[in-house]
Amino acid sequence: MNRLHRKIIHIDMDAFYASIEQRDNPEYRGKPIVVGGSPEGRGGVVATASYEARKSGIRSAMPSKKALQLCPQVIFIVPRFDVYKLVSGQIREIFSRYTDLIEPLSLDEAFLDVTEDKQGIGSAIDIATAIRSAIRTELHLTASAGISINKFLAKIASDMNKPDGQTFIGPSRAESFMEALPVERFFGVGKVTAEKMRRLGLFTGADLKKKEEAELVRHFGKTGHFYYRIVRGIDDRPVQPDRETKSLAAEDTFPLDLTTLEEMTPQLEKLAGTVTNRLLRNQLKGRTITLKIKYADFRQITRSRSLSSPTDDRQTILQAAIELLSASGLENKTIRLLGITVSNFDGGDGHRLNSTGVDGGQLKLF
Repeated sequence: MNRLHRKIIHIDMDAFYASIEQRDNPEYRGKPIVVGGSPEGRGGVVATASYEARKSGIRSAMPSKKALQLCPQVIFIVPRFDVYKLVSGQIREIFSRYTDLIEPLSLDEAFLDVTEDKQGIGSAIDIATAIRSAIRTELHLTASAGISINKFLAKIASDMNKPDGQTFIGPSRAESFMEALPVERFFGVGKVTAEKMRRLGLFTGADLKKKEEAELVRHFGKTGHFYYRIVRGIDDRPVQPDRETKSLAAEDTFPLDLTTLEEMTPQLEKLAGTVTNRLLRNQLKGRTITLKIKYADFRQITRSRSLSSPTDDRQTILQAAIELLSASGLENKTIRLLGITVSNFDGGDGHRLNSTGVDGGQLKLF
């Protein structure tokens, strides 16, 4: 792999919202807490769960009713986004001591390009250690870090030693690491895509690497180009400090085509929960709800509705999606993919935010 090696760090705060609440409220420490949702499970979704809550299986974007079933002792906390945003700014200030090339993904994670760092330290490993130490000492919070030659590898690495750890994947190890990586560990590969890969005999990066690029494109569309490159450790995307997100979305392809509204509604519920969680994490509210439908014959349509006021409410988004789906005409139709997009954010200015996996707000694999 004869390529220019950059020094990329991905910093991911550990259970960010929940950790702030436990830091500021000693009575929550050591207890299962959830930020977001409702105490009686009447509605809403989990924005963040403490590690104590995660032991019971509670995860982000999960309906609060499910969280309560998994852990009846869980404590629900109303989000304090003004505080989270303030702390995020403090973390950003720590980052800026080392580089100006900072690409925030949300309030609690970011990419940093430290190929040329301000302090002349040189070692990305030492810089990541110093950043995590400063966060711990100054803010009494913990962060995990991934260090590698590109954004994809750094993102995966940051999740390998959580919480409060870091992992380095060097250039000599990049290709062998990708070859050994199970396909479901690829960032952005969901259950449906992973199952499709397994049906094709693709279980690891090494299996993907044996396939010609054209064959991967035939099976996975444009994303096949990405798979072909990434299993070879190739990811040339730069860290981009300023880019405007104009929409946030989630979509899913189903293993079996859906034919009735009763089958589709639970899928829309999950998509609405995912989108709502992303809106909450990024402090965004949108006025326009767009439903994407792909039929079994691969024909695709979109239907949109603009609300009177911006929203980040899961039930409002879900209801709009259901109404758009019902109005699209389901008779004698089979559907293989559904997606929900929220756009036209409050103020109409978009939001300065970058994200691996977000291109114009839509979840992708690069």
